[in-house]
This record gives sequence, structure tokens and C-alpha cells, in this order.
Amino acid sequence: MRLMLLLLLLAAPAQAQDLATIRPFVQVEEPMVRLSDLFEGAGPRASTVLGPAPAPGTRMVIEAAQLAAIARQQGIAWRPVAGVERVVLERPGRPVAREEVMALLRAALRHQGLDEDAEVELTAFAPPLVPLAALVQIAIEQASLDPQAGRFAATVAVAAEGMPTARLRISGRVVATAPMLVAARRMQAGDVVGAADVRVIRVPASRLRPGTAERAEQVVGQALRRPAAAEQPLLIADIQQPLVVDRGSTVTMLYDVPGLTLTAQGRAMESGARGAVVPVMNTTSRVVVEAQVIGPGRVRITSAPR
Repeated sequence: MRLMLLLLLLAAPAQAQDLATIRPFVQVEEPMVRLSDLFEGAGPRASTVLGPAPAPGTRMVIEAAQLAAIARQQGIAWRPVAGVERVVLERPGRPVAREEVMALLRAALRHQGLDEDAEVELTAFAPPLVPLAALVQIAIEQASLDPQAGRFAATVAVAAEGMPTARLRISGRVVATAPMLVAARRMQAGDVVGAADVRVIRVPASRLRPGTAERAEQVVGQALRRPAAAEQPLLIADIQQPLVVDRGSTVTMLYDVPGLTLTAQGRAMESGARGAVVPVMNTTSRVVVEAQVIGPGRVRITSAPR
């Protein structure tokens, strides 16, 4: 009797080592669930396929009763103790890139008459999830565009290894856009606008304020009448030719008479751009005349003294 009891005690640890244990939380990378995903120590049947894995980005919970049934069916030495045991299978996923969908959508809508510069806005788009390392193929099907209503609809088909093809119906609106010139940096009143000081953006046409500059050549080489903040739209009314004569500066006064051009020194009483008419005082006679600005520091008398 003592010998038999000793043999039983010695055998008990060896049998305990053969018992399988569940894996409470598992990340499944493959499209199928295997026995080894549920049980540690599943033995030679560890690679047995039990069924499809959860969809990418979702999870599956296997409760104690189902685990016990699988263990009995597969000959696994496991049974629930408290009845609350369970295995959570989670399959990681990544969303399809929105930019890729938008590029394909624009290409499909162009065949329906989409303007190249129009803005495409998706309504409540939730990108499908795909397996992390899977090669993904995306296609746009049944695209339709209503130019009058500015609305579109299409189906996005997403195919990837390890998951069934997913199809998602999408819709949205098409917004006409227009070019708008904005300041690329902060500028002060009087600054002469250079090519690097402005940039063209596109905005919904309904937001374009009348009189807004749309092309760089409309303002480059011109001076600002008032300061402009970075990204501020530039208005045609806010630009002028650069000042070439400053108020209070010394200028050369030219007076043309038949066969003769007379010159004198004067002081500009107002600032002026090329072509502007400003009052100028002759520094010798102190007489004020109207003169047209013809260049930096040079004016031509256009009226009689006053």
C-alpha cells in the first residue's frame, strides 16, 4: 500500500505537466484561428485550424463552455475550473489610406466630367480596416456625378489577403474653386511685393471676395497701401505703384520749353509713385508748382507756379 501511494504521488506532477492551459489574450496575425491560439501545450494538434479569425481591427471572445467543447473534440486535457475562463482573440488592423481613396475617386469622377480644380468632399467616410502586412488593392466602382447638384456617389472595393473583399458606399459633394493670391509673409505698408512674397491657393469660389488678386503678376513689383499679414488675401485696391519720391525729399525739377529744358532743385511736399502729380517747392524761389513724378528723385513741371 505504501509503495502504491508513493508511486501515485510521484506520478501526479508528471500528469499535471501534461495539462493544457488557456491563453487569455491573443493577437492573431493570420486569417485563421488555430488550436495553439487558444491553448498552451496543445501538443501535436497545435496547428489544427478551428475557423476564420476576427475581421481586422475587431476581436472575438470564446467563453469557458465553448473552450471545453473544443478541448474535448480535439483531445486536449483542459476543463474549466470556475466557469468564467475565456480567451479573447484580437486581430490588429490598419485603416486604408484616405489619400489613396481620394486619388482613385478623383480619377473616376474625372471620367464623369469633374473639373480638375474642383474640391471633392467626402461625407462621413470611415476607411475599412485591413490586415497590417497585407497587400491591399483598392478600386472605385459605380461612380456617378451630378454636376448641377454638385453631388457624387461611388463604391469603394477593398481587397486584401486574409479577408473577404469589402465594399463601402460613399458619397459627398463637389465644390467649384477659384485661385486666390495671399501673402507668404508679413509685409508693411510701402513694401514692394516680390515673387517670393506671395503664393496662389485655391478656395471655394463662393468665398472669393470681389477685387481679390488671383495671379502673382497682378501685384509683383507693386507696393502695398496697408500692412498685410501672412496668408492674408491681397486686394487689388490695396496695391499701388512703388513710391519713387518721398515727402520732404530733394528732387530735380525739369521744365520743358521749346528747344530747351531747364532744371532746378526742389523739395517734394508729398510722396508719389511714378506718374503721380505732387506739389513741389522750388528751394530757391520758394514757389510751389504741380509736378509729375517721372523717376526716382525726378519730376517734370506740369503747371504754372502758385
